[in-house]
Amino acid sequence: MLVRAEESVLVVVDVQARLLPAIHESGRVLRNAGILLKAADALSVPVVLTEQYAKGLGETVEEVRAALPAGTPVLEKITFASTGEPSFVAALEALGRRQVVLCGTEAHVCVLQTALGLLQLGYTVHLVADAVSSRTPANHAAAIDRMRAAGASIVTTEMVVFEWMERAGTPVFKTVSALIR
Repeated sequence: MLVRAEESVLVVVDVQARLLPAIHESGRVLRNAGILLKAADALSVPVVLTEQYAKGLGETVEEVRAALPAGTPVLEKITFASTGEPSFVAALEALGRRQVVLCGTEAHVCVLQTALGLLQLGYTVHLVADAVSSRTPANHAAAIDRMRAAGASIVTTEMVVFEWMERAGTPVFKTVSALIR
């Protein structure tokens, strides 16, 4: 199944100040989350962002906050699965889109539990493997394996961006394709 801009919502999970320094290859996560956010903005894909216990883990890092499209809801949660927070589920339902493009940290905790919850709710989940990570590579790999086995589609940042665009030769193509050079 192709990832369609008009059917997608980008969910960014817990890319927070006190957590990110411990994340393996955090620079890769930041770079690719930034590309996804900018592409989502250019292609009118709505974004929902979560923060896990911001009092303890800090707010979303500035690099991600700066790339958020105007009006993006930032939803604080204390459940590991974003779907455990009624405000998150309500925000998704209000958008009326059934494809979720998922990125963030930690792959084996909040991202995994969010993906599993979304799948249970009947959403199609596209996990952006190069825009998620954990403190250890082993946890990252195990999480991707588990999400794949549960029914999530494993994709990359470039897969999502090019599927969202659908075609070359458009004004948005020039803007968005420049993000991945």
